[in-house]
Amino acid sequence: MRFFIRTALAESWKTMNNKNETNFQRSMKSRHLFMLSLGGVIGTGLFLSSGYTIHQAGPAGTIFAYLLGACIVYLVMLCLGELSVAMPVTGAFHTYAKTYIGPATGFTVAWLYWLTWAVALGSEFTAAGLFMQRWFPHTSVWMWSAVFALFIFLLNVFSVKFFAESEFWFSSIKVLAILLFILLGGAAMFGIVPMKSGEAAPMLSNFTVGGSLFPNGFFPILMTMLSVNFAFSGTELIGIAAGESADPEKTVPRAIKTTVWRLALFFIGTIFVLSGMISIQEAGVIESPFVTVFDRVGVPYAADLMNFVILTALLSAANSGLYASSRMLWSLSKEGELHPAFARLTPKGIPFNALIFSMIGGILSLLSSVFAADTIYLVLVSVSGFAVVAVWMSIAASQFLFRRRFLKEGHQVSELKYRTPGYPAVPIAAFLLCLASCIGIAFDPNQAIALYCGIAFMAVCYIAYYVRNRKSTARVQSAKSQ
Repeated sequence: MRFFIRTALAESWKTMNNKNETNFQRSMKSRHLFMLSLGGVIGTGLFLSSGYTIHQAGPAGTIFAYLLGACIVYLVMLCLGELSVAMPVTGAFHTYAKTYIGPATGFTVAWLYWLTWAVALGSEFTAAGLFMQRWFPHTSVWMWSAVFALFIFLLNVFSVKFFAESEFWFSSIKVLAILLFILLGGAAMFGIVPMKSGEAAPMLSNFTVGGSLFPNGFFPILMTMLSVNFAFSGTELIGIAAGESADPEKTVPRAIKTTVWRLALFFIGTIFVLSGMISIQEAGVIESPFVTVFDRVGVPYAADLMNFVILTALLSAANSGLYASSRMLWSLSKEGELHPAFARLTPKGIPFNALIFSMIGGILSLLSSVFAADTIYLVLVSVSGFAVVAVWMSIAASQFLFRRRFLKEGHQVSELKYRTPGYPAVPIAAFLLCLASCIGIAFDPNQAIALYCGIAFMAVCYIAYYVRNRKSTARVQSAKSQ
């Protein structure tokens, strides 16, 4: 461990003293890009917070919410595909917003996306600590959070290829686990596999609790949409990684197409089994609903195996999150919006200083040693969910304005190597559905704090941008007058 830390610090020091600029390495293949996006999505949003959604919206309401979430993310990805192929740059979202919406919005979007993943790191590490308590019930959540934070940081300080390979295998494990869960859980649901202690197979009984498909009404579905969108967050990592992928004109559209459809299959199939196996009263965020299901299935050690797989999935999502947040800081610094130290790369193309700063989000997980871990987790999920939905809105708006400017400049749509279908309906629908998700949490007392914190964070970003640029303008004018 000490060797790894010394190696990372040495690489950072060499970079600080190297006057030659080091560039990102385009070493990501199509399989890396696909698994990076898939790995970033399949994390606590599916493995843990889905229990909260079932508790609030009911089984049928949860399926409807995830179907709507899949629709939203698909519309956003259609918009992102056109932008990322036309302009494949690392840390792309704020560049698009800066160019087509405004520089202040671009600055705010960059920090929002950094917030999305920096805070998500905290939720992933907190959840990992909660899962470890299944085997070590007398240990502290924060201790395990710290161990996992250090492990993920070390995975990111080496080459991009090393990161991509580790993420590829992390994601492969979780995808296989989800397929196994759908098959085994579905079989138990319909009585093909026996339940533990001779319980009767639930069949479809949980979908009509209280004599209705929506026992709590339709409104709770809207309130849970932010946590559902958080579950899908990470698909947009394709845009972040476009600048480090080989042949983005081919890999990006292929990754978008395959990722979105596989996500729809994995998420909806998984949520159907979860909703059928777990009642509203059993669902929550203390234990993964996946583990709850396998605890009831008569397969020896199935629950412990799933607990281990979910830990792997959480580390995978955190791995992707640290990658994304560090690249966003690098992009801000590269464009002069942040201190130049964040733009420095190691000889292997790693933004080491940006990685260190992005780990601040992971430190938030250590607050679980002071407050209730489940409370901290839900707040982190809500804040991260608000931030990513705001970024999705900027992607939709950027694509709408990009296409309009592209045509006004005399270009033809046929010149675009990847085109968003259904323009302008697709970006408009994506924007409005995301906006509705943000409004919905105002009526949920457990998540409303995310709306207030998110709006305050955006206001601070806009104010900081204008104050900073006013001072810069004043200095330039003062220099000219002398």
